[in-house]
Amino acid sequence: MAISTIGFDADDTLWQNETFFRLTEQRFAELLSEHGEHQVISARLLEAERRNLAFYGYGVKGFTLSMIETAVEVTNGQVSASVIGEILSFGRQMLQNPVEALPHAEETLAALSGRYNIVLITKGDLFDQERKLAQSGLGAYFNAVEIVSDKSADTYARIFSRHGDGPERAVMVGNSLKSDVVPAIRAGSWGVYVPHELTWVLEHEDAPEGDPRFRRIESLAELPALIAQMT
Repeated sequence: MAISTIGFDADDTLWQNETFFRLTEQRFAELLSEHGEHQVISARLLEAERRNLAFYGYGVKGFTLSMIETAVEVTNGQVSASVIGEILSFGRQMLQNPVEALPHAEETLAALSGRYNIVLITKGDLFDQERKLAQSGLGAYFNAVEIVSDKSADTYARIFSRHGDGPERAVMVGNSLKSDVVPAIRAGSWGVYVPHELTWVLEHEDAPEGDPRFRRIESLAELPALIAQMT
């Protein structure tokens, strides 16, 4: 069946994102350096993030709350108001960072636009994702935008049925095997993995190398030719 719909992840597929989280994590660990080594503070923060995903979801706001929770824990409840204020300023800065499109993002979207239904499928905070899309200058290339709380096989089946001809005629492109590729393949779609140099540890998963609907490319520049082969 010919491909008719292409879904794109946003963060670290079309524009930079994880870099800002890692830089902020470093600043956070430095802020609390008298209470533990960098790797210890980072590990405690990751534990908090893992616990809080079910409550706060993905994105900067949940990350900021997890930093505050970690600060309370590692200081045994003695964290000062000034430190809490500094952490909040970290979060506000992240929500104002400029949007930097990744190499070949726009030229790839331009090459595929008009020939396929192009759908942006991203998870995270609604306001922040809308801000990044608006500032990216890429919005005109999408036939639809879906900002979701999580990505599962049901998510992709629903979106590709709503905005296309069903998951069997769709491709999902992204840098996360766990969120973008594996669940899309489980829904019956193709999954194209585009590695990014930084991937959050909670997004790690083994590549489904033996699955006939799995593909890996090293750059978005390779995508139009790959799609042409698939159709």
